[in-house]
Amino acid sequence: MPTAVSLNTREYSTDGEPLLILHGLFGSQANWGVHSKALAEKYAVIGIDLRNHGDSPHTPELDYQSMAEDVRLLIESRNLGPCTVLGHSMGGKVAMQLALSYPDLIKRLIVVDIAPVAYQSMGPGHHRVIEGMLSLDLAVVKTRAAAEAHLAQFIEDEPTLKFIMTNLARSPEDGLRWKLNVEAIAEQYDRLREKPQGETPFNKPVLFVKGSESGYIGAEHEAEILELFPQASVKIVMEAGHWVHADKPQAFQKIVFDFLEND
Repeated sequence: MPTAVSLNTREYSTDGEPLLILHGLFGSQANWGVHSKALAEKYAVIGIDLRNHGDSPHTPELDYQSMAEDVRLLIESRNLGPCTVLGHSMGGKVAMQLALSYPDLIKRLIVVDIAPVAYQSMGPGHHRVIEGMLSLDLAVVKTRAAAEAHLAQFIEDEPTLKFIMTNLARSPEDGLRWKLNVEAIAEQYDRLREKPQGETPFNKPVLFVKGSESGYIGAEHEAEILELFPQASVKIVMEAGHWVHADKPQAFQKIVFDFLEND
């Protein structure tokens, strides 16, 4: 069994049933702050930095079972189960693996724009993003402006560039440092393309939320979804891409609240 690590978290509320939020690749719990605060009006929301992201520990291992074990440790150590878990992209796969491995700890899942399948790539441009981060020499580059100019040579999409820049923090030596474990992400990237594994299906409610402009969840994935999650349903947010919650925040929140209150 993989060795679990203690994850960095932020509690947005302690009132109501527990709701854990898991971010995607290159992200952190802070990316979900707006939705975490909104959901915290009715639920005990805990934002989580997954391993090698945000302020959580760095490890050489980066696979879905390892990440699921980290969240299991959190749930058991705080006596949160059975709880609801919401995960986006990579975090959605962590949530699915957690539910398949430890169904008694999970009440229901919300999986945002990812399917329980093996993808050829976790996202367009990811390899260029990783190449850009690896090539940024932080012993030489000391300002955010210079770092952004360097990364812009690899990341043409402005929102993606700004998103990656949120992972650069000031170091104690008055330089810059990556919060991300860039080396582990580069070395273990292929593991992130894999599908969650389970010997038996997770037979509790699961909501998949798809952006209409995203190709991560398609009709061709329906059989694999229902094989592992027989009680799954899918909601589509129109005019939204992979970042459903950022593209259409109000529509996304309504879908999530409706599921939580009516399942």
